[in-house]
Amino acid sequence: MSRFPRLLVLAMIATIASATLFTTGCGDDARARLRVVHSSPDAPNVDVAVNGKTVLTDVPYEAASKYLTVAAGSTKIEVRPTGTTTNVISATVPLTAKKDYTVLAVDRVASIAPLVLTDDNTAPATGQIKLRLVHASPSAGNVDIYVEAPGTDISTVSPTLTNIPFKAASDYLSVPAGSYEVFITPTGTKTVAIDSGSLAISAGQIRTAVALDAPGGGAPLTAIVLSDLN
Repeated sequence: MSRFPRLLVLAMIATIASATLFTTGCGDDARARLRVVHSSPDAPNVDVAVNGKTVLTDVPYEAASKYLTVAAGSTKIEVRPTGTTTNVISATVPLTAKKDYTVLAVDRVASIAPLVLTDDNTAPATGQIKLRLVHASPSAGNVDIYVEAPGTDISTVSPTLTNIPFKAASDYLSVPAGSYEVFITPTGTKTVAIDSGSLAISAGQIRTAVALDAPGGGAPLTAIVLSDLN
């Protein structure tokens, strides 16, 4: 069993090569926002290019960028080992104006691929928070996820989400603000593979938790928590 290595939002570790990525002259109606997460456990540090322009450099495993503003439409995303010109990911992703997206580089490097998620950063209802769970651990099979009060004995409760496969993302869970503990188990068992410890989330905040392999791959499994909206 492992605990989340970070209980708060991941800081931006990668260098932003250009803070302004949108096409000159584009209005707000022509822009989207894009966040990139390195979640391939055996891939080296990577550089990321958007529409042919390098925007992130030397991104390590488990790191997430801030939201970057990009032109909406067909957007080419390329990921390559830092300092090389050989892409391990080259994908064209349709981005809709005024929407937010998270793109995760997932799976082991031999099978690395983009996982594109549409983010819902509309504010939660008064007194609520929103929490989304993403299964990005290639070593784990399908999993059950428990979102409970801290210290809950999960042998006494049913899972919040069941039989979640690799590369799947849950819908956003809308729950009252407060402290929660997230437990992840192999489907149908009560054997905890990941335990978040107590996570305090304030009213109005949105978080995405991503289950991952250990660096290099395999156990102990871990997770990161991304700040979608504060």
